[in-house]
Amino acid sequence: MKKTALPLLLAVGYALLLPSLSPADTVVEEIIARVNNEIVTRTEYIRSRDQLKQEVQQQDPANADRAFAEKQRDVLRDLIDQQLLLEKGKDLGITGDTELIKRLDEMRKEMKLETMEELEKAAEAQGASYEDFKQNLRNQIITQRVIGQEVGSHMSMNKDDVKRFYEQHKAEMERPEQVRLSEILIAPKTPAKPAASPDAKPEPPSEAETEAALAAAQAKAQDVLDQFHKGAKFDDLAKKYSDGPSAKDGGDLSYFKRGTLSKELEDKVFALKAGEVTDVIRTKQGYVILQASEHQMAGIPPMKEVEPRIQDALYMQKLQPALRAFLTTLREEAFIDIKSGYLDSGASTKQTKPVETTAKETNAKTLKKKKKLGVF
Repeated sequence: MKKTALPLLLAVGYALLLPSLSPADTVVEEIIARVNNEIVTRTEYIRSRDQLKQEVQQQDPANADRAFAEKQRDVLRDLIDQQLLLEKGKDLGITGDTELIKRLDEMRKEMKLETMEELEKAAEAQGASYEDFKQNLRNQIITQRVIGQEVGSHMSMNKDDVKRFYEQHKAEMERPEQVRLSEILIAPKTPAKPAASPDAKPEPPSEAETEAALAAAQAKAQDVLDQFHKGAKFDDLAKKYSDGPSAKDGGDLSYFKRGTLSKELEDKVFALKAGEVTDVIRTKQGYVILQASEHQMAGIPPMKEVEPRIQDALYMQKLQPALRAFLTTLREEAFIDIKSGYLDSGASTKQTKPVETTAKETNAKTLKKKKKLGVF
């Protein structure tokens, strides 16, 4: 949300009070909430509500209407939450500038773009304002930093919490044996022959050419395997040499349970320990080298193995009520006013509405709260 100066708030307020003085073709933005000297507009509210509707439709189409009906009551609450967190970030001196540059550069690399100008053009080509996109990303960074610093850092978990969670959720953790595979595929490359005429089909390679291409692919695959055994990283080799669609991901193919692969491949990969690789294997696509990046045995994993995931689950479990309490405190330290007909589901009974005062009265009093007054 962009910072709005107090004179502009007054101007907008008077425009709303006196619509007959505005030209017929002038559109005045409707303000539905004020948070200190910031505003939440109806346009922002509708945009957030529409985005929520799309999200629930994607997550659970069968129950989308019910989920949307339950969650839409919190749309304004979430917009106010964000504004309160952004203001807290400003108080704490959190700008998000360094992290923003880092995140944008990571996006550029993932999209295989050479410059930030190309990233900007790519965003605008999809109909997005690059400045709005950057501001939304910056807001996300700031709010995450504030939550981590002011809420997450004060939460603690001990071994007893982890053990209790593990014992209570053992049944949910049971899993079948599976391996996470990565591949390096070397496909044979036969020389292309020009067609005899524009309407004719290209000539297929001869048997000798096919055999030569296969031999070259096998030799290349063996060389790549030798590089791995000499210390090269599998994912680096996959990115450099693999002809498979997974090359950009370092060859990662995700998890495979027993019974999902051919018998020949299953026997080979399930015999591997984590980090080990197969020999060069001939397939229909060419020659492949497979690595078991993980090998999970069937049954309930030991607590030590899943402890990091349990800690994450406990963190999120404890974070929500702690964050809600923190945001309630921020509300009680702010001046908030909601337009009639709209609901802030996170409101506190101790919240303070903005009040109108004369300059003389304002100068004569020392405000107990350090926030600025929002004025209608």
